[in-house]
Amino acid sequence: MKKPVLVVMAAGIGSRYGGGIKQLASVGPSGELVIDYSVFDAKEAGFETVVFIIRKDIEKDFREKIGNRVERYMNVIYAFQDLNDLPTGFDCPPDRTKPWGTGQAVLACETLLDTSFAVINADDYYGKKAFQIIFQYLMSMDCKKHEKLPIAMAGFVLGNTLSENGTVTRGVCLLDEFSRLKGIEETKEICLHADGVVRGVYQGREKVLNPSGLVSMNFWGFPLTFLPILKQGFIEFLDQYGRPGGKEEYLLPILVDQLLARQETEVTVLPTPDQWFGMTYQEDQAAVAKKMEEMVKTGAYPTPLFS
Repeated sequence: MKKPVLVVMAAGIGSRYGGGIKQLASVGPSGELVIDYSVFDAKEAGFETVVFIIRKDIEKDFREKIGNRVERYMNVIYAFQDLNDLPTGFDCPPDRTKPWGTGQAVLACETLLDTSFAVINADDYYGKKAFQIIFQYLMSMDCKKHEKLPIAMAGFVLGNTLSENGTVTRGVCLLDEFSRLKGIEETKEICLHADGVVRGVYQGREKVLNPSGLVSMNFWGFPLTFLPILKQGFIEFLDQYGRPGGKEEYLLPILVDQLLARQETEVTVLPTPDQWFGMTYQEDQAAVAKKMEEMVKTGAYPTPLFS
């Protein structure tokens, strides 16, 4: 049985981060990046191959600061997300500058994958447990028969994913009585307010949120059979939104939500107690660096990470 592959989405422009390439910001005591800790945890969990989805314009820096080092420990493959990489019959509108989203990013790996795979963001720290449970799920998934498309998602506690430096967007999970995913509400402007209440905006309306509830942080586990579904969904997305002036993005949580609504998939939510750290804002870098230093002191990670 082939081991699942780790897919890392690292092509984001990072506009909220202040224009810098946030994936290349150092947070570890020996200059480690957030992505280094993800690769380290993934390898410990059992992953042996990583696919980095990047942009051509950051390829040189990415290889020098990440890829060349990681290649000593894991098999490294590169995929490139490009605005013009569209299905046959579609052209990128001349005024389109915003990336097409996480769905198109994963499609950049379409010809590179031949087994099940996990998907993560490059600028998020997920913790060790998330990699372990997703890897174990993917390894066991291929041994079972499924009536519907099997998908796994690491579920993070909302209160463990907030930023002290601004609002965040989260996919709030709706669960059935068996803790299976019923739907995802893409909720924006989430933050802890001065009155101690967590609020966000869903479909234009403010909503009080349960800080103990589970959210999606774009840590997914997919079978290989997900890719043709992802591609067909992108074609349907472009039919509707691929026009001049459009800014909509083809996002993984939205597609999964659509598949759930059509009863075409069953999503297993795998709760993780780990604290999420992210690099949404430039100010987050110092906070993440402090937390990583604390974990090094407790022995959770060596320093340097890759000796």
